[in-house]
Amino acid sequence: MTTFLPRTRRSDSADGTGPTARDAMRPPGPQVDDHMAVDVALSVLIGARVPHLLLRDEDGRCAGLVTRAQLAAHRGGSWYLDRTRLRDIPLDRGPFTSSTSVLSEAEAAMRVRTLDVSPVIDEHGYALGVLALTP
Repeated sequence: MTTFLPRTRRSDSADGTGPTARDAMRPPGPQVDDHMAVDVALSVLIGARVPHLLLRDEDGRCAGLVTRAQLAAHRGGSWYLDRTRLRDIPLDRGPFTSSTSVLSEAEAAMRVRTLDVSPVIDEHGYALGVLALTP
């Protein structure tokens, strides 16, 4: 059974149905611009010792999430160029988890989309954290 990693503080969702994504999210970790080169992003991931990076668009809003495995797989392809940008590779670009989503609904949506990690965003699209399923 997969569960979310809990935070210590618990609040009820706006409609009173239980904990929200905000209650279970982790800090977002490193965030980079989506125009960053794949090689540089891979170096950032390795240097920061993190499993993923959140991508920001030109306005600073969440534009996606990329993992080390995705970057390594893309980099190994015959189509790869050293100037390939993160915005040019296939990755999850949403929809992302709203901070006010009921936790059980957020989990169900992640399972349907086969996501282990999803960015948690505010009402304006800025990343607040990440929601991670645990094995």
